[in-house]
Amino acid sequence: MKKIDSGLHYPLDMNTLSKTWSVSYIGDVAIEIQPGFASGEHNQEGTGIPHVRPMNINRQGNLDLSVVKYVSPDKDKKRLRAGDVLFNNTNSPELIGKTTVINKDIDWAFSNHMTRIVFPQEVSPKFVAYQLHFLWSMGYFLHKCVKHVNQASISSKTLGDSVPLILAPFNEQKLIVSEIEKQFSRLDEAVAALKRVRASLKRYKASVLKAAVEGKLTEEWRKENSNVEPADKLLERIKKERSLRGAERQSKLRGKEEIASPLARNDNLPELPKGWVWATVGQLAIKVQYGSSAKTNENPSGVPVLRMGNILENQLKLEDLKYLPKSHSEFPDLFLEKEDLLFNRTNSPELVGKTAVYMGNPNPCSFASYLIRVQFNNGASSHFVSSFINSAYGRNWIKTVVSQQVGQANVNGTKLQSLSVPLPSESEQQKIVEEIESRLSVAEEIEETININLKRAEHLRQAILKKAFSGRLV
Repeated sequence: MKKIDSGLHYPLDMNTLSKTWSVSYIGDVAIEIQPGFASGEHNQEGTGIPHVRPMNINRQGNLDLSVVKYVSPDKDKKRLRAGDVLFNNTNSPELIGKTTVINKDIDWAFSNHMTRIVFPQEVSPKFVAYQLHFLWSMGYFLHKCVKHVNQASISSKTLGDSVPLILAPFNEQKLIVSEIEKQFSRLDEAVAALKRVRASLKRYKASVLKAAVEGKLTEEWRKENSNVEPADKLLERIKKERSLRGAERQSKLRGKEEIASPLARNDNLPELPKGWVWATVGQLAIKVQYGSSAKTNENPSGVPVLRMGNILENQLKLEDLKYLPKSHSEFPDLFLEKEDLLFNRTNSPELVGKTAVYMGNPNPCSFASYLIRVQFNNGASSHFVSSFINSAYGRNWIKTVVSQQVGQANVNGTKLQSLSVPLPSESEQQKIVEEIESRLSVAEEIEETININLKRAEHLRQAILKKAFSGRLV
């Protein structure tokens, strides 16, 4: 038997296999190892035949046809057939090696970023596909691929000559595949249930924010606290304080003072409870400022710079940080202060406008240029304003004012200052924020448990496959 060199990163132990099992290289068993063809003439209108590409294999090793491009049927004769194993040979390094199997004859073409592997009848294609996909999930192909700029690849020769293939007797292959699919089916049902609960939680959180900014969470509170300062008086007080600050006001957008103009009310805004008024962000703010565009580094001895990726689920996550030197010329002017609102002004259309409140850090912290920092006058809660921006009303407003560029959307500081927000009394703002936090904290705990269980499900999927190809599943 040929001696098989699995390499240092191979996740299976060949020494524990049954004597009836064999190990060889893929090329020693396969009848054909062939990449597809490139085509620059795609369409998404359904004209021609589907051209299967890397994105059509998902992380579970299934064929995902939610987005399909088509090519002319006479462009190339390479077609997929039942039993073909389809291997992703070119992609970002972490995605190289995703594998699926074609379960029925289909008159489809496949990309040159995919390699078709055909095996003889005594080899189960599903057994091979599950095995290769397991190797991918364990990071094995990261160490087999050739890395290029932003991409990596595995040639047909490398795939055939250096990737081990473990084979059980044919009848045992079929039994193992059947058991894998049985256990995966149960696992998939559990995962689907968890994802349904997570989707329900997302809707629940949205409903909490909507009810909060409509005043519905504090209806009883208002009945019991009718003697608080009315919001119109609060707004006048804020305006006076802003006026007194005069030259002290530091609204710095690209180095220039930008004055807000009120945004006209529209029918999409809620009817306010008695005692509330409308105000603009610009009327309530004492500082509106873009962050630094300076190039950051990974030296943790510097000052952390929060970026758009640090705003997740209406919260700031102080992870995956970049830094600027403590001696940077924009410091301390760009040091964040507790209760600063951070608004993501540039991102993809569905993510632009993400907002969260900075709650402080033992050491100084700054923010990048794709974020806008807003500091509010006394009497205006940054948490309440953030909740409004993250609510359905705020998201709808963003859609109406966003400027579209290639692949990106933008909401500048002038537009942000013109956003109309509801203004309750100061004490009711505090109560609303408390009610939001109380309700959302429970939802977030449940969501965290769901995410932990989803990760466990993925690990369990890997454990099932490891048992399968170690001869311990059936």
